[in-house]
Amino acid sequence: MRYEAPGTTKEAAALLEKEKGSVHVLAGGTDLIVRMRLGLVEPDLIVDIKHIPTMQAITASASGTRIGAAVCNARLGENKALKKAWPGVVEAANLIGSDQVQSRSTIAGNLCNASPAADSVPALIAAGAKAIVVSKNKRRTVAVEKIVSGPGQTSLARGEVVEAITLPKRPARSGDAYLRLTPRTEMDIAVVGAGVSLTLERGVVKTARVALGAVAPTAILVPAAARAIIGTKLDDAALDKLAAACSAKCDPITDKRGTIEYRTKVAGVLGKRAAKIAFQRAGGVL
Repeated sequence: MRYEAPGTTKEAAALLEKEKGSVHVLAGGTDLIVRMRLGLVEPDLIVDIKHIPTMQAITASASGTRIGAAVCNARLGENKALKKAWPGVVEAANLIGSDQVQSRSTIAGNLCNASPAADSVPALIAAGAKAIVVSKNKRRTVAVEKIVSGPGQTSLARGEVVEAITLPKRPARSGDAYLRLTPRTEMDIAVVGAGVSLTLERGVVKTARVALGAVAPTAILVPAAARAIIGTKLDDAALDKLAAACSAKCDPITDKRGTIEYRTKVAGVLGKRAAKIAFQRAGGVL
């Protein structure tokens, strides 16, 4: 096994493209190292991106916030501006593992690990986040919901690496929230996760995005759930329609954490609760 620690994103992409064997990117390593120790993967090459300056930076601009792919989740929780603008995204990221894991894990790694139950992904999808994907000769911007193509699989081509996650600048009177249900209170995998982001105008929902995790092969955007609350003051009828849309979109499995029926029901319940929190954070009154 070879280990490389490039100094730029393009150097990392070139290494990924050149290697003919099994290659893995190391950001925090909280998934990769565990899988290696279990013998589930045997990389021919590990490309460590933690030494790339652009991947270690959180940058605010007029268009929003850029979070480098190697920024650990603990730093997101310490960033006051980010917590104020996107509390739901930060909450989701800070649910990933213990304090020790938080100091290593990253939202880009959580995305590219491609678990259907990844906590940060529904919150990022609801936020309208995008991934900056870099190859040796090209740079492209991709909606987060288009990165994961299936359990453990991504749409990234060989030689491509996620350099950063970007969050758009928030309009006034906006809010977001992420909720999950787990068998245990801490450090467990979600049975269901729900993220909601919305913007108000005169107390009415003007725009919204709703996303679910752990109820399908990938985290999913639920446009029908967003449409159910747009143009409303989040009354009970609108919330019931949102819940129904969430449940209708589910395509879960039965496992030791929950049955298909249970997950389908809980998706609607969490969607409603997350919408209420997001609504109140945007300044709405229930």
